[in-house]
Amino acid sequence: MKKIRLEVIGMSYSQLQSGAYALILGEADGRRRLPIIIGSFEAQSIALELEKMKPSRPLTHDLFKTFATTFDISITEVLIHKFSDGIFYALLHCTNGEQKAEIDSRTSDAVALALRFRCPVYTTEEVMTLAAIDMSEQNELLEIDGQDDENDAETYISEYDNYEIEELEKMMQQAIDNEDYEKASLLRDEIKRRSGA
Repeated sequence: MKKIRLEVIGMSYSQLQSGAYALILGEADGRRRLPIIIGSFEAQSIALELEKMKPSRPLTHDLFKTFATTFDISITEVLIHKFSDGIFYALLHCTNGEQKAEIDSRTSDAVALALRFRCPVYTTEEVMTLAAIDMSEQNELLEIDGQDDENDAETYISEYDNYEIEELEKMMQQAIDNEDYEKASLLRDEIKRRSGA
């Protein structure tokens, strides 16, 4: 079975399900994207790790990593091996140096843990064929329709426009300390927007 390496491309609020997010995984050496609907808790956990933001108290995925490493257990890779009835299935490949094991996991949890263990995420061609979106085809359709994302972009107005970056950074840290990760993410996005990152 040939494995395809995936990378976390980003996340967005899901238009399909209220309170859910779309985690976008991209083919490392290709143009296909795998959109996976995940819950808000998992989205926050993934976003915090991607942005290297440290919560005041450990989240469940942080606790799992600390627990595993305390007993010399590591995750060597994550494999998204199945897509059925709109649900992705993942396996954690774990080892303690002597024994190896595969543990069934929700894909969102598996990705959150992969980021913490700095291990690769893979999938199969079968999963990509069933669920991936080919971005080169999407771009061709946009050109045919004559759509231009840049021309359609709306003026961005933020509730934080009146604050300086230093104030936003303090507000973000306060939000993290208060475990208000949704607000912290919004503030982080505003800081990134202003710095052109």
